[in-house]
Amino acid sequence: MNTLKVGDKAPQFTLLDQHENSVSLNQFTGKKVLVYFYPKALTPGCTTQACGLRDSKSELDKLNVVVLGISPDLPKKLAQFEEKKALNFTLLSDPEHQVAEAFGVWGEKKFMGKTYDGIHRISFLINEAGVIEAVFDKFKTSEHHQMVVDFVKGLK
Repeated sequence: MNTLKVGDKAPQFTLLDQHENSVSLNQFTGKKVLVYFYPKALTPGCTTQACGLRDSKSELDKLNVVVLGISPDLPKKLAQFEEKKALNFTLLSDPEHQVAEAFGVWGEKKFMGKTYDGIHRISFLINEAGVIEAVFDKFKTSEHHQMVVDFVKGLK
């Protein structure tokens, strides 16, 4: 796994969202974009993380930050996640994990003694020019949204 770093140019991508619309990173030129990768919709950790971002949306909007959540889930599952948890941001489907691989977040994981390939929970804050400004890779899911807000505000 070769995760992108601060200063790297963010790879361009286009994926389907929870409503099966194409969404491209270049649609958000001029805004900061939080691209956050999560393993699986409607699981406890991913729900905690998503709900934190949902509850911080108005603050993130004021800071000119767009949130894009990316997982291998298909659009139908993402739509269920959005509906059940009243999510207010875009969820993107990366079933072939091409975008996850481009960002360097797809790789070997271990869980309960088993080894498998999957998405690592890592987020990238991309600046208005398309360059990675911050990488968040060590956090509790319940604190992720606050780390992002604090960073954008210049507190961390």
